[in-house]
Amino acid sequence: MPAAVFPNAPSTPAAPEEIHNCPNCSHWLPEGTLACPDCQTLTYGAHLSDLAAQAQQLEEQGQWQEARGLWAQALQWLPAETRQAVSIQNHIAQIDQRLKAEDDQKARWTKRLGPFAPIALFLFKAKSFLFLIFKFKFLLSLLVYFGLYWALFGWQFALGFLTMLFIHEMGHYVTVKRMGLRAELPMFIPMMGAYVRWYGQGVSKENLAKIALAGPVFGLAAAVGSLGLWSATHYGLFLVLAYFGAWINLINLLPVLGLDGAQATLALSKMQRGLIVATCVLFFVLTFRGIDSENNHWVFLIVAAGMIWRLFTKDEPEQPSTQSFAYFQGLVIVLGALVVYTFPLLPKTR
Repeated sequence: MPAAVFPNAPSTPAAPEEIHNCPNCSHWLPEGTLACPDCQTLTYGAHLSDLAAQAQQLEEQGQWQEARGLWAQALQWLPAETRQAVSIQNHIAQIDQRLKAEDDQKARWTKRLGPFAPIALFLFKAKSFLFLIFKFKFLLSLLVYFGLYWALFGWQFALGFLTMLFIHEMGHYVTVKRMGLRAELPMFIPMMGAYVRWYGQGVSKENLAKIALAGPVFGLAAAVGSLGLWSATHYGLFLVLAYFGAWINLINLLPVLGLDGAQATLALSKMQRGLIVATCVLFFVLTFRGIDSENNHWVFLIVAAGMIWRLFTKDEPEQPSTQSFAYFQGLVIVLGALVVYTFPLLPKTR
């Protein structure tokens, strides 16, 4: 039975030579010392870094059993009482749970398929065309999404809207990958949007906010780009896309449910949240055209209402992130300005 091939699979680092002097303070170390008794520096820190990097690479390639082996090797070079050892032990336990779940699922399918199970397993490991299709499920979801919006609004709007949504989701994907974490390509859900699934442990609230706000940042760039294309060509579709792109990314800042604003708000203090409320209310007041007008931008009050609710939730961080607040506030202002600017220019249906 052929084995699955993973490109660029890392080789296991060779065991390091015995170290008798601390890499940090040069203190003499007896044989078998794993941490300097003076400065607490890990004796084999460089080797541990190599093991961790290659284990993470194996995880990104889906080789969980091999990655577990490297993490287990790392434990041999760490004092048992250190926080690093405890963290690795917890990570190994999570890998074990994942492998057990996969084994249980394989056993269930083997029982269901009966004599056809070996054939199905062969196709899976051989990476047949059908397996490739399901592996890249984001492509299937993208095509379904495009087909539905084509049927509803025409292929041009469907292509433009899907492109802007894809750019938004790639903001999350790229940011997660830059942090060295594992991420899957976007999944598109018709009439609901899309999401990027990613995996990571111990991510700070500030980094969580960076990942969440990266989507609206990329989305803003796509909306501005569409507005630029409209300015150059005067083709109405680009203006429509600029407006809808800005509006959707602005509503995504609503800090509830699974929207981007919900995770980003975790890094904000109550005062910072209050300032965002004030900004949204000010936008609404300055653009208000009367209670019966169809030109009011209620999206600002919707975002403000969600943030007012978050003023009373018990999730204020001990150390609020000024950078996250600046990004959040800046997105509200720039996206809001883009919505207000493009709306009067839209072609009227009446």
